[in-house]
Amino acid sequence: MLALLACALGLALAFFALLDGWYLLRLPCAVLRARLLLPRVRDLLAEQRYPGRVLPSDLDLLLHMNNARYGREADVARAVHLARCGVLDALRQLGASAVLAATCARYRRSLRLFEAFEVRTRLLAWDERAFYLEARFVRARDGFVCALLRSRQHVLGTTPARIVEHLCKRKVESPELPPDLKHWIAYNETSSQQLRAESGLDVPAKDQ
Repeated sequence: MLALLACALGLALAFFALLDGWYLLRLPCAVLRARLLLPRVRDLLAEQRYPGRVLPSDLDLLLHMNNARYGREADVARAVHLARCGVLDALRQLGASAVLAATCARYRRSLRLFEAFEVRTRLLAWDERAFYLEARFVRARDGFVCALLRSRQHVLGTTPARIVEHLCKRKVESPELPPDLKHWIAYNETSSQQLRAESGLDVPAKDQ
């Protein structure tokens, strides 16, 4: 019995020491809760709110929330958002998937230890390849937007328009891209072209 307990403890320690244990547990649990316990959101463009609080494990050396933690919290909130509005189910039904292809962040004000906040996620627009989402970190005590993250969720195996049509049972045009989002998309495309050129991918085969 003691040997079995020691083995289980060792496996648990290895799970959290060698893998990102809390994240691997938290993300599927958050999605499962969204599917089973939270109401379905029919409006794809509706803002969804996901609560959070700064824990000691979130702190950096300056004793405020680690910059990387914003991306982690946005990741969980985005997964819950896509689950509640049916996009995750639509991807599964269409035999498709989605991956995070790009993200950018603006940090405006620090979040301190034990401060409560909301991650307010909304779908901004889509094009022929990806969904574009925004996550705002709003401080609970005064409503200040402490950070703003934009993400590009690349769709594989189908198109965003097909997913939206599957959910809405009709063709739906994407909202117009905000000006700042257009600039960000253009930056990403320019960066991709530059990196392809640097790696020689744009060079004709006969010149390689």
